[in-house]
Amino acid sequence: MTYGPLITVLVLALLLLPGMQLLRRMVDFTRFVAPQRRDVRELPPTMRQPFSSIAAQSAGPLERTATPGPGARGARTRLIERFAPLEANALIATALDRRRAEDFSERAFVTPLQELLHALHAQAELSTFGQLATRFDALRCLDNQLALASAERVDASITRRDLVRPIFITGLPRCGSTFLHSLIALDPAVAVPHSWQVMYPYPLPGLRSRIETRRARVARQFAFFRLLSPQLSGMHPLAADAPQECTDITAQVFQSLRFDTIYRIPMYRDWLDVYGHEYAYRFHRRFLQHLDAQHPGAQRWVLKSPDHVFALAALRKVYPDAHIVMLHRDPLSVLASVAKLTEILRRPFTRHLDPVQIGAEISARWAEGAERMVATRAADTNILHLHYSDLVSAPMDTIATLYRHCGMPLSAAAEMRMRAALRARPRGGYAVHAHRLESFGLDAGQLRERFARYMQTFDVRPAERARADTAQVMTDSA
Repeated sequence: MTYGPLITVLVLALLLLPGMQLLRRMVDFTRFVAPQRRDVRELPPTMRQPFSSIAAQSAGPLERTATPGPGARGARTRLIERFAPLEANALIATALDRRRAEDFSERAFVTPLQELLHALHAQAELSTFGQLATRFDALRCLDNQLALASAERVDASITRRDLVRPIFITGLPRCGSTFLHSLIALDPAVAVPHSWQVMYPYPLPGLRSRIETRRARVARQFAFFRLLSPQLSGMHPLAADAPQECTDITAQVFQSLRFDTIYRIPMYRDWLDVYGHEYAYRFHRRFLQHLDAQHPGAQRWVLKSPDHVFALAALRKVYPDAHIVMLHRDPLSVLASVAKLTEILRRPFTRHLDPVQIGAEISARWAEGAERMVATRAADTNILHLHYSDLVSAPMDTIATLYRHCGMPLSAAAEMRMRAALRARPRGGYAVHAHRLESFGLDAGQLRERFARYMQTFDVRPAERARADTAQVMTDSA
């Protein structure tokens, strides 16, 4: 018998029970003050147009799942929603009260927030932890928006900062982008958004302003999540000082594919595909200007996320001088790993997981992503295309190629730091696993046909240990 899950539940109970009374008092206070802010300005009717009518004009058929009514929910769900509601106006009111703010500087985030919450209620089957954690995360994102506006009132020059030729790393997931990003982050002339900065760019109300306070807070939150998902560390190491993905920046205006990874919400993903990403990337640039103002010595910003593949037009519009780097790898070597990571990330937040369903979602989504990358081959000749096999076999040669393409000098100090890191952690801290495609209902032969054009276009060689007859992958490298 395995006692790990039972021990985890007991530990969480011991941690949470002493704070429940305080939590209830805090929630009661929130419920008292929230109605006082219910007069927050509503969006005009045209902005409240339901996604169903938008999708009917420009998208294919959607999964239709009605939001369950009160009679369909259990007593536990009703209790949680009573004391910790996931409702847009209530969340906005709470965030405003915490900052003692009158309103947000702009409210374009409201529609994405409403669409996200609707999909969560309709499709995500949130667990109790999922309900509470989602509310905590939403309030953090709203507070960060208010904090940015407050800083801009003090220093209006923040939003005039010039971000010169930033570098965006993207491509299929599990292609070594995190490994590459972490190595480049060792260059003193480069700036990257670190996890603690992305989560808390400014201090929370009533807390000390020291950087160490925010860094320690994020470290504790990551430690708690590792307790909930012990398998995560070997697949995607978490650290407060580690470089963070751009999806955690765009998530702060609730317009990010990060949510589609953590929750099963195809309704939201389909809406976002139609709605587009331009506003999210304009916020991304604004957010980066705030980080840049706090680190004025940086010469170039280096960002990364596989999900940039689905928003290249918006990225180019907001960052016209950006350098884009795409990493490529045999899809059969990554899809089972992506599906397993999605399963691990979703597990604490939901009451129901279906590995086969996850496999179907992941394979379909990244088949679409692969076709998007194929389309960029001719349309955007300035993109640098790199291969995972070259990155892992000769990482410094790959970095030298990237630096030349982006017109950056690779200093002796930067190279020395990178080589030292490679000696200390050759694989970047990733474990070796064997995740079978068939565990997620995927067939290697069908996938090979599905991704044939992608592999031919980018001259991607089939991985030796990802042959159709083995139907497995062997490496986890984010």
